[in-house]
Amino acid sequence: MAYAGEPILAETLLFRPEHSLIDQSLQSHLGATTTNGDGFGIGWYGEGVEPAVFKSVQPAWNDRNLREIAGQIRTPLFFAHVRASTGSPVQRSNCHPFRHGRWLWMHNGELQGHRQIRRDLVTALDPDLFPDLEGTTDSEVLFYLALTFGLTDDPIGGVARAVGFVEDVGRAHGVDHPVQMTVATTDGETIWIFRYSTERQSRSLFFSTDMAKLQALHPEVEALRRLGGLTRFVVSEPLRDLPGAWNEVPESSAGIIRAGSEELRAFAPVSPA
Repeated sequence: MAYAGEPILAETLLFRPEHSLIDQSLQSHLGATTTNGDGFGIGWYGEGVEPAVFKSVQPAWNDRNLREIAGQIRTPLFFAHVRASTGSPVQRSNCHPFRHGRWLWMHNGELQGHRQIRRDLVTALDPDLFPDLEGTTDSEVLFYLALTFGLTDDPIGGVARAVGFVEDVGRAHGVDHPVQMTVATTDGETIWIFRYSTERQSRSLFFSTDMAKLQALHPEVEALRRLGGLTRFVVSEPLRDLPGAWNEVPESSAGIIRAGSEELRAFAPVSPA
């Protein structure tokens, strides 16, 4: 889940929705796995130049520290992720969101054949970035490839070149469908989202309807009245079954989300060669 808008308490985002991310960690409806209990993480922007992150290998539904701090964090831009491992160890460094400088990154999906192709992927990283690679996940490698290929200057282009590189390497190793991803990344001001897979059967991803329109559609929903007009959500699963509230991100698309606005574009990988 990603949020942009007026400053809001993290507990409002994490715990109060009917099908909150905490509920999804126990019972996902659309995910590849029903239970996402292999750790969690949150990232937010506050007083400092760089975002703060809090991660744990505990299941999100059973972490008292998360409940404690969520009532004290007020932020205009918030990331949260619950993890189901696709094979890498359950450890803090493998929990999302990943951070580098001002940037945060979350990824659902996997790089098929990661064990086979990992060496070729990490040796392509910018030498200045390589020492900052902390964990063993394909998700973090994809983040650092995006940074290597220009994420900070051209977010959509950087991700397109990173995905194109992974597909090139994967196919050279006989992997038919190397990339399965929904991604959210941010510099603290704008959120960029991506829905893409090599086989064109990507994981689910949604963004919220303009809040003023939604409040007009459902004046009876008290929770909506508490949200500001700039509110925008990006979620893997809708937080509540509310007609007109959610828009599915089309297959092979990228989105640019800011407080109060959104824009969708077609997305295609680009071979760096």
